[in-house]
Amino acid sequence: MRLKTALLGAAASMVLAGAAFADRGTDGELKLTFPQAVSIMNPYLSGGTKDIWASSMVVEPMAGIDPQGNLIPKLAVEIPTLENGGISADMTSITWKLKPGLLWSDGTPVTADDAVFTAAYCMDPAGGCSQATKYEGVKSVEAVDASTVKVTFEAPKPNPYTAFVGALSPILQKKQFEACTGAAAPTCTDANNMPIGTGPFMVTAMTINDTVALAANPNYRDAALPAFATAVIKGGGDAEGSARAVMETGEFDYAWNTQIPPDSQAAMTAAGKGQFVVAFGTLVERLEMNTTDPSPDLPEGERSTAKHPHPILSDIKVRTALSKAIDRSILVEVGYGAGGKPTCNVIPGPDAWASDNTGCIAQDMEGAKALLDEAGWKDSDGDGIRDKDGKKLHILYQTTVNPIRQDFQALIKDWWTELGVEVELKAIDPGVFFGGDPGSPDTFQKFYADVEMYANNSDTPDPEVYLGQYQCKNAPTPESQWQGENINRFCDPAYDAMIAELAGTTDIAKRQELAKKLNDMVTKDSMIVVPLVHRGTLSAHSNTLGGVVMNAWDTELWNIADWYRVK
Repeated sequence: MRLKTALLGAAASMVLAGAAFADRGTDGELKLTFPQAVSIMNPYLSGGTKDIWASSMVVEPMAGIDPQGNLIPKLAVEIPTLENGGISADMTSITWKLKPGLLWSDGTPVTADDAVFTAAYCMDPAGGCSQATKYEGVKSVEAVDASTVKVTFEAPKPNPYTAFVGALSPILQKKQFEACTGAAAPTCTDANNMPIGTGPFMVTAMTINDTVALAANPNYRDAALPAFATAVIKGGGDAEGSARAVMETGEFDYAWNTQIPPDSQAAMTAAGKGQFVVAFGTLVERLEMNTTDPSPDLPEGERSTAKHPHPILSDIKVRTALSKAIDRSILVEVGYGAGGKPTCNVIPGPDAWASDNTGCIAQDMEGAKALLDEAGWKDSDGDGIRDKDGKKLHILYQTTVNPIRQDFQALIKDWWTELGVEVELKAIDPGVFFGGDPGSPDTFQKFYADVEMYANNSDTPDPEVYLGQYQCKNAPTPESQWQGENINRFCDPAYDAMIAELAGTTDIAKRQELAKKLNDMVTKDSMIVVPLVHRGTLSAHSNTLGGVVMNAWDTELWNIADWYRVK
């Protein structure tokens, strides 16, 4: 079980080797634009990528992942392995050592107690932690001494790099958050929006769903970094506007998630001010099918919960018919060009982990119609809409405001209309959709619709934690503050049992086999998740911004401390 632990991937080394680094703060302001505005700076209370990416500038884990998929130390001295004694011989524990002299941005020491607190914070069932699967199977987290953290698992853990690894599982300052545990977690606005961190930047001001202002952390562990004195993340608008602000007007240095059509990319590149960059990992644009009833006629607190099965989508024939009607190749052509590939998997890579699941690629409209006939949905009154037992086949299909997603909605609506489905479209501001506000009716976790579309991905090459999100216990509920990764409320004891088997399997080939079976269980076997496009993560940066290295396994801002102004 040997693990490579390069400090930087080859691509990063090549870019950074030629950089003329300035002293901390001498390169002025770094301007970033996100088409989805940041709602919160605490990744434990949001499943939104834009919140996780932004907060990664401030709060950090023990280890991150480089562009080649290798673990790299962040707050830790080194990556624990069996060889160096950091992982116990029986694989029931992993021990992390903090780098000496680490300080929070307020100047106080980082200690093992902060990590112990963070684990308890996320593992509190009343807190609604969005990243609970990161702590799956953890029995205890203890401070061996001030700089040593031992994580003990309930059983042997072949993949122990879960808690405190990656941007989804950073360490929080105990002093700042100790009054914010359990049900109080979402009420601590100041802490959640302005966390004290160890990263290269610290928050100086935040306007929710608009702007985050940051400054260089005076206590960052490398005294020469970051090169930028301040940074700002401006959110909102749309992907095309964000891309244009970098590629044409030059108002911003970096635009995240520039999900725009290929012809628009070419036109903007011709302006000569910037470049689009892309990396392929496991990001998949997909449809999520709601297995519970989102009807507004139900009492609040019962909508989209297990108390009420979905009256239409509980039938796998209906879900499969909706998938068969889609032409994924056309979606790729319209939306992504070389930046996308048709897929039937939620785990499309690395290749060794990807199922040989290609049956959904070719559109099968006649097969889809036959399935709806078998399910009893017929057009009894000749109005073009199928019905059954007096109920119309009506679907509310929601996603975020984004030109490509609206194109996808229009195409899929046309195909489903041809099937005899009445389709209602809804587009929601992405800052709200991915915001995680338990009081909002429009979050993707609350899922007050029949079908919703967005992109999601595994943040590590080994997808154990990611696939674990579909366990029964991870369904968002009122009791969990509507947090949880099992968005569609899928619940299959056989799936949960296989996740447990994966967690206890050491042989890599067997782990890959189980991962493929789990992928198939939520896709072709149940059609709970309907994958559409394996997306590259496409962003844009100015030609005056150096040090940018795309990373599909960590946040795109994984090495933002090393960014600099090209002179």
